[in-house]
Amino acid sequence: MTRLSTMLVRRRTQRGVALLEALLAVVLLGIGLIGTLALQTRSVAALSEAGLRAEATIAANELLGVMNTDQARLADYAVARNANPGARLKPWHDAVKSHLPGATIEVTVTPAAGTTRTAVGISIGWQRISGGEGNVHEITSYLSQSE
Repeated sequence: MTRLSTMLVRRRTQRGVALLEALLAVVLLGIGLIGTLALQTRSVAALSEAGLRAEATIAANELLGVMNTDQARLADYAVARNANPGARLKPWHDAVKSHLPGATIEVTVTPAAGTTRTAVGISIGWQRISGGEGNVHEITSYLSQSE
């Protein structure tokens, strides 16, 4: 076999290799882009959950502030989950329901025996996506009447 014919055989066996390399590069790039898109989607979902958790925290803190200034009527703020709130709690309750999707609210008020302290439990639940996993933010705080 001459040198020229050897070169021709090598060229024939090399045909399409560049195309195959390009196709492989496109497939790898596509897999990388799909992974990046999935990561971005999870990041947006986590950011949304964090925002809703912050809303629940702010709402609970606001209610504790209101209750601290109205300690003579703490029992009026108690409400069972999915029950209708009393007149004192209704404005706060409605505001939380409007800010958190599918909000469920429970407020417990338990005076501590033999002390001036009252335990206040606030449980705020929400569901970001209908049919999705629900979240609950619970806070227990103790209010004490100043003497």
